[in-house]
Amino acid sequence: MKKEVLYVQSYLLNRLTSFLYKNGFVWMLPVILSKSTDPLFPDPSGSVIAVPEVEIYGQKLFLTQSMIVHKQYMISQGFDRIFVLSPNIRVERPERASTGKHLFEFTQLDFEIAEFDDIKARAFIEKMLDSTLRYIKIDMNIEMKNIHSSFRIPKPPFKVYDYRDILAEYGENWEEMLVKSIDQPVWIVNIPRYFYDMQDEDGRWHNYDLYVPKYGEILSGGQREYQYDKIIRKMERDGINRSKYTKLLELAKEGRLRPSAGAGIGIERLVRWVTDAVHIREIQPFPRVPGENIEL
Repeated sequence: MKKEVLYVQSYLLNRLTSFLYKNGFVWMLPVILSKSTDPLFPDPSGSVIAVPEVEIYGQKLFLTQSMIVHKQYMISQGFDRIFVLSPNIRVERPERASTGKHLFEFTQLDFEIAEFDDIKARAFIEKMLDSTLRYIKIDMNIEMKNIHSSFRIPKPPFKVYDYRDILAEYGENWEEMLVKSIDQPVWIVNIPRYFYDMQDEDGRWHNYDLYVPKYGEILSGGQREYQYDKIIRKMERDGINRSKYTKLLELAKEGRLRPSAGAGIGIERLVRWVTDAVHIREIQPFPRVPGENIEL
């Protein structure tokens, strides 16, 4: 790992967390073990093959794959804006190592905003990225010259594409084709996904992923489902074990699950894009690449 990469990562984390703090967010600490974690299915691009679990005090707990359920819970407790730097464990298929972008242990900057819809959330994210990256080539002049002098500062607003249209245009390899065709970040919206992503009566999903040139998706998010009947209906449709989400369902049934929207930014993927790293293993001092042996 080049030392300049770690300096750039420190800069990005400082800018991102400072922006959120200055915009009224409460910084919460991560949850590593939980009864309720993101099921990560159904997902058209999903590749997780196992959810690691441990038994503590006679109770089965899972290693966190995403803190979305916890974010929804915190919003329902009266916090309007929260964020967390959350370690995530996702056991990917070993062949994912060749993509250059997959890790089985990584960190997400996860945030949630009460009473926001998908459109407001995308605009907020664009503002946050603009604030974070606008001065990086000035503030990190030496480091950026050494590792990625040609990095292009993105200019919001970013173009928005419907998942169905992109799939129809490029086929199953749409992600690979898309990132080769763009020179600025773009939004992909209306992606068939999880029970907690909002889906309206017309079948449209109010979610969004952010794709950057050359490297692909670095952020995933959505407007949240909060109505009990709709959550139950989607859980039954997708074969989700309701017993893992009793607290969330209890809040929804009582009408206390507040509307919100949020996202998670993959820190390693963000750093890879900014530093032009060939493989994401170059971003971690202790690489966690699917299928590879851990040395330390």
